[in-house]
Amino acid sequence: MELEFRLKAAFKTSADPTTAREAIENFINNDAVALLSKGAPKGEEAKIENWEIGSDRIKFTITSGRYVRAHDAMIRLRRPLAAKLGKQFHIGIRGIEVDDFTISMESEKDLGSLKIPHVSSMEYTDGKLILHLDIGESEMENRVPDRILTLMEDKIREKSYGAKGEHWDLLWQSEKKEIIFDKDPTQEMMRLGWLKRGPSRGQWIHGPQSTKLFRTFEKIVLEELLEPLGYREMIFPKLIPWEVWKRSGHAKGVYPEIYYVCPPKTRDPEYWEEVADYYKVTHEVPTKLIKEKIGEPIGGLCYAQCPPFWMFMQGETIPTDEFPIKVFDRSGTSHRYESGGIHGMERVDEFHRIEIVWLGNKQQTIEAANELHERYMHIFNEILELEWRKAWVTPWFMAQEGLEGIAEEREAGTTDYEAPLPYRGEDGEWLEFQNVSINGNKYPSGFNVKSQSGEELWSGCSGVGLERWTSVFLAQKGLNPENWPEEFRKRIGEMPEGISFL
Repeated sequence: MELEFRLKAAFKTSADPTTAREAIENFINNDAVALLSKGAPKGEEAKIENWEIGSDRIKFTITSGRYVRAHDAMIRLRRPLAAKLGKQFHIGIRGIEVDDFTISMESEKDLGSLKIPHVSSMEYTDGKLILHLDIGESEMENRVPDRILTLMEDKIREKSYGAKGEHWDLLWQSEKKEIIFDKDPTQEMMRLGWLKRGPSRGQWIHGPQSTKLFRTFEKIVLEELLEPLGYREMIFPKLIPWEVWKRSGHAKGVYPEIYYVCPPKTRDPEYWEEVADYYKVTHEVPTKLIKEKIGEPIGGLCYAQCPPFWMFMQGETIPTDEFPIKVFDRSGTSHRYESGGIHGMERVDEFHRIEIVWLGNKQQTIEAANELHERYMHIFNEILELEWRKAWVTPWFMAQEGLEGIAEEREAGTTDYEAPLPYRGEDGEWLEFQNVSINGNKYPSGFNVKSQSGEELWSGCSGVGLERWTSVFLAQKGLNPENWPEEFRKRIGEMPEGISFL
């Protein structure tokens, strides 16, 4: 990608630097050339396009490409130039003042109107994005321009990635099954009293029958998959602070989909008395008043179930013979603010999931994923007797974080399991109801987890969504247990009686 930084900035001086003109010129023509070429391929050095002296400053226009970037070049020049001016002329450099800073970068598409921190304006012309930065010395030292560049490259890559069409390759597909049920299972479950809508958005209250299905699916996963493969149960937290999501990478874009958690500013009952009094008088909860009395969000409810596990491993060096580490969590709900339709149980804001996580060297991680694929195939074919298929997809985070290479080689990535829902019709969308992901070194690296052997660690995860399993199973098999596969009936036993209402 063609890239250009252009910086107009000045070193502010403690005295008029005019007397040092000859020394400054000598520094620019010699010392500066060496400083600005260090670490850059030939022809890719940062360049001082022009310079001039003012009464209390030395102005520079610096251009560069990707290697020695213009802001880095300015900072590189400061100390040696200050040493020369101080020793010979008793002139000090008091700081850097930025007059203009732009980044020009190639982009096939205009990214539209974006609000990027420290970017005052953005324009698109002749296949290039031109960013006008509003930064000073502190931001340059803290590498803010580099992070702006990385963010924009991610956005360009995401736009390009999305434009390539669906990254989906069919790996396997079962034979077609006879359709024995064509109704919406959620509607039928409601009609029969198996479940009711919960009081919150995208939430369900499961009656005895629906709960029995969930527990049976859990039992199948435990007995047919987790126990034979040696997974150990853990309990992961369900309130996730920002520190976890920063390390896991979710902080890059999770914001539209999480339920935020804000603590009260104080536990003092007097501080909250007016809230309680308001409700006592009006029987309305004063949400605007509550908003004034709660603190900043400390994080959110569990969105992706595995990141908190990595805080257990963070900073640890693990004996080589401990690998592969295989664990799972089924201790609580996950929450995701879904967009679009949430009419049925298959797409909800609050859902129940068994999260399976494994960690080892590259070969161990891939082998663990293959073991899961074999066990899932056994469950879906021989116990649930589903019509389904699996497809290999490239998760967006791999494109975003520069992991396309291992993704293209099929060493890392996600396999989605999909099933048709007969009530949606012959050409209806298939529902993704299971996945297996190999995440490369993303999490071990992000949480600084090491092996005693020094080998690079990889990890994987697989989420068993009980709502999705139930939706697929009932959509294909119906709600009459007599039509369910024999192997499944053996495991579920007698269905419980529901709760009757007048």
